[in-house]
Amino acid sequence: MAEDDGYTKDGTVDYCGNPANKKETGTWKACPFILGNECCERLAYYGMSTNLVLYFKKRLHQHSAIASKNVSNWSGTCYITPLVGAFLADSYLGRYWTIAVFSIIYAIGMTLLTLSASVPGIKPTCHGHGDENCHATTLESAVCFLALYLIALGTGGIKPCVSSYGADQFDDTDPAEKEHKSSFFNWFYFSINIGALIASSLLVWIQDNVGWGWGFGIPAVAMAIAVASFFSGTRLYRNQKPGGSALTRICQVVVASIRKYKVEVPADESLLYETAETESAIKGSRKLDHTDELRFFDKATVLARSDKVKESTNPWRLCTVTQVEELKSILRLLPVWATGIIFSTVYGQMSTLFVLQGQTMDTRVGNSTFKIPPASLSIFDTLSVIFWVPVYDRIIVPIARKFTGYKNGLTQLQRMGIGLFISIFSMVAAAILELIRLRMVRRHDYYQLEEIPMTIFWQVPQYFVIGCAEVFYFIGQLEFFYEQAPDAMRSFCSALSLTTVALGQYLSSLLVTIVTKITTRNGRPGWIPDNLNFGHIDYFFWLLALLSVVNLIAFLVVSMLYTYKRPVGTLR
Repeated sequence: MAEDDGYTKDGTVDYCGNPANKKETGTWKACPFILGNECCERLAYYGMSTNLVLYFKKRLHQHSAIASKNVSNWSGTCYITPLVGAFLADSYLGRYWTIAVFSIIYAIGMTLLTLSASVPGIKPTCHGHGDENCHATTLESAVCFLALYLIALGTGGIKPCVSSYGADQFDDTDPAEKEHKSSFFNWFYFSINIGALIASSLLVWIQDNVGWGWGFGIPAVAMAIAVASFFSGTRLYRNQKPGGSALTRICQVVVASIRKYKVEVPADESLLYETAETESAIKGSRKLDHTDELRFFDKATVLARSDKVKESTNPWRLCTVTQVEELKSILRLLPVWATGIIFSTVYGQMSTLFVLQGQTMDTRVGNSTFKIPPASLSIFDTLSVIFWVPVYDRIIVPIARKFTGYKNGLTQLQRMGIGLFISIFSMVAAAILELIRLRMVRRHDYYQLEEIPMTIFWQVPQYFVIGCAEVFYFIGQLEFFYEQAPDAMRSFCSALSLTTVALGQYLSSLLVTIVTKITTRNGRPGWIPDNLNFGHIDYFFWLLALLSVVNLIAFLVVSMLYTYKRPVGTLR
């Protein structure tokens, strides 16, 4: 077939299952529907989750530490369930149908959450005005948490697939299209934050001033719009065929390697087993070049002298080089993956301790009577991302390209490292602000005041800095895990990157538990009491800053030792 016949060479097909036509499918023609889906879905997610810690505290009547832990645990689950969605997408359903099925589950959860906040009998009972004297029964709490964990399951099928599905719209084998893929990840994250901007401003205000029924109902409608946007582009999408169970292939390599633990791997890599065809034996995956690391697993590719015919038909005894390199690629990603956990712990403070800190400050805008909800300060994180994405794409990349010679300006690992460095300063800013706030409390005896006369807008720097760090780290991470993933495991690797957010949330919850237990001994209020005027969350921020410095050093070591994957050939 001609080298350029108008069809993609990366194995993608159109909605009818035919080879994808370059002129009629994919690229920026298909991306608006995917970006629109992501924008509305993130509006729904953040519109429901941004203020969740205050919903738990005010409506479900939970203490600060309990509310913070519940939010962290739920948020963490939202980033663990993508492993389920990714496995189904890569192995059986494909990304398109995985997004479709899990979107329905997501919508059901959003609907149930709205009902749990607005229908008598399952919504918390309040006596007085607004959120005063609210108490939730076991049933009311159960319905709320059932809805939240349905949403966590639904988001598990969407998160790992949408970014990869968008990147699938650009042919890796076409240099012109591949150049646009890096920009796609920038604008993908930009669309996330447009949704978050609306959520953290308008929807948080509605929840605080109109009611939680409306505050959760509007995100439910946004989720319906997200589903409609996604299905609208069906005819334009390019789809990667699912490659079968990646978990089975990994297990086959491990078993075959153990069976041949006494076999010596030949120095001549041409003697290692690989299919003679130009395409890989794995559906939807290009061949991968052999690498010298983790040579124990190369034993699975050595053809034994005895029983050659029988062995060559048994993948539990003999695996291809590409199959082994799939496993190696995943193992090489793990050290980089691990260094993202601390960053996610820092990022997670925006929805917990930053909100609780803001609640103790003057929330009025100027001298007016209008009060900004503490959770709405996350709007400055969003504005920071919206500011830095085009700056990075249009200014930083061209300038960096002149110095590095690299087409994307910075390598993905360099970009992630800069993000880790910047994130340290968000914790430093938060700690210094809390130190100043506590000095004011002690100086003027403001211990019993719910809001001290210090404007909440002093929190803006810590939000803005963490937004800048996101643009470097999270977008770099998205692109890195997509590019370094084996072709047939891209959803899984996207999910793997998302689990750092989950583990970051769980680590935050664990740190809060440990710190609370240690610092509340002998009747002391501890670092994170219900009344933060008696606490020391500045110590907690300093702890996270120190962990971030150690994490950055570990990342630099890991980055210097990393070996990039080497794909071979094309797919048709």
